[in-house]
Order: sequence, then C-alpha cells, then structure tokens
Amino acid sequence: MQREDLSDLFAFQHVARERSFTRAAAVLGTSQSALSHLIRRLESRLGVRLLTRSTRSVSLTEAGEKLLGVIDPAMADIDAGLNALSEWRDKPAGTVRITASELPAETILWPALSPLLKAYPDIHVEIDVNDTLKDIVAHRYDAGVRFGDQVAQDMVSVRIGPDSRFVVIGAPDYFAAQGVPETPQDLSRHQCINLRLPTLGNLYAWEMERDGRSINMRVEGRLVFNKLSLAIDAALDGFGLAFVPLDLVEVHIAEGRLATALDAWNPPFTGYHLYYPSRRQQSPAFALVVQALRYPRSGRVPDWPL
Repeated sequence: MQREDLSDLFAFQHVARERSFTRAAAVLGTSQSALSHLIRRLESRLGVRLLTRSTRSVSLTEAGEKLLGVIDPAMADIDAGLNALSEWRDKPAGTVRITASELPAETILWPALSPLLKAYPDIHVEIDVNDTLKDIVAHRYDAGVRFGDQVAQDMVSVRIGPDSRFVVIGAPDYFAAQGVPETPQDLSRHQCINLRLPTLGNLYAWEMERDGRSINMRVEGRLVFNKLSLAIDAALDGFGLAFVPLDLVEVHIAEGRLATALDAWNPPFTGYHLYYPSRRQQSPAFALVVQALRYPRSGRVPDWPL
C-alpha cells in the first residue's frame, strides 16, 4: 500500500462519517475540491462508486458501507497504538474520548475525572454528552457509558456506579388533591409527564416490575419533555407525576418537596458501566481513566504505574 492510499482512505472515512464534503473538509483543514479529488482517485483505483452525491447531501453506496466497516476498526486500532506510545513518556499523556448521556456525565464522569486531570496535566479528556446510543468504534470513541444490561457481550464492561432505580414522583399537594396510585393501572387516572426518547422519538413507556411480573405503562398527560430535569421541575410545580432516576430526586424527597408512589413496582437495576472494545490496547492515560471511574471508588487519585 502506498502513502496516498492511506490519505484516500482517511479522506473517505471523514466524508462518510460527516455525510458532507463541507464538514469533512472543515474537520481535516483542507478544501472541498482537494477532498473530492481524493475520493475520485480512491473510487477510480477500486473501480466502484463509494458515495452518492446530491446538491444537499452525501450518502454511502453498498460498497461504501462495506469499505467503511473495514477501515473504521482499523483506524481505531491505529489510534490506540499511537496513544499507547505515551508509555515511553515520563508521565501518562494523550486524549481519551468518552460518549455518555447527561446524567452519568454530570454525576459520575466529571466528579471522578476532575481530580485525575489535576494530578495528570498531560491527560486530555473529551466527554461527548449525547443521549443516543452511538457506535463507539465507528465514531472513534475510546469508551462509552450505558446501563450494565445494555452493554454488548463483545465489549469490556466496568461498573462505574451503584445499582439504580426509577421512581414515580409527585408533589405532596398533587397527591393530596388527586390521590396516590396503588397499581400501575391507576396511572391512567393521573396527569403523567411523558419523556420523549432521543433515539427513536417515541414516548418512553414506564417500565415496572413486581414479583417477576413486568409491565410497560403507556401514560398520558399534558406535558412531554425530552430532558429529565424539565420533567422533575414540572413535578415539583404540581403538574403531575414523573418517572425518573431516584438519584436525581433524592434531595427533593428528603426535604419533602416530592413524594414517591408505587415503590414496590420499581426494583433496583444494574447501574452505569463504562464499556470499550475487548481488543483495545490500553494507553496509560486510558488505564488511569478507567481506574479513576471504577466503582466503588477509593476516594484518591490512582498512582502511575497502576
């Protein structure tokens, strides 16, 4: 393979990921015309069309999808190998990219990583707060965060938080006026605050379980949000019942601003886990990040070497 072959593949990967020559050129710091030339050269050499271009968008052909599936993990391995070279430095260094939803990013990742970054100034961390379940290999993240039961079996999974559970919450004044539901079916008589899922756009069905019996309740009400914090605010203001993680509302419950219902229907479930490809070469920076996040935490910054 010649040097220009790698340049062509690198250019194709960015255009395929961005679905745009304009955005890919901005990321790579080159011109659209230069990028188009590289793609045309790659297509000519391979003898197949990789991209379908229109005035507004770029999409992958079937051959393009197949090629992207080959080069994405290869490029990820190259990145991991380059990061691993920081072992030869006196101190761990390099960038660690993690994708996570807002809740674990704010309550787990940043509190645990802030002391680590102060102790190791050559470690850089990028946290992408995103509620969609991204393919971390395709998007070249080092790791992602999901609930333990959502992690694929071919990934390494490291617990970074305790077990959690969702609870039905409402303001005391709301319960006093409307009553307390005693079964999930009673929710149909209440104003419930819905949450729209960021991935498919559907409304979240409240997942409940008791004595091995599971039920997904489709609830109705005047309000729909796509952020948990707004649903909690609406419940605090007495607009209805919300279904949210307990750790987000423990203070409100302890101080009497919110109360819970249907607790017997909301057992604990596996908490947040950090996950990454099992074949990933761990750089010193990444190994320290994993150790700093591992639950239960020791309360001190990990020393290098581990």
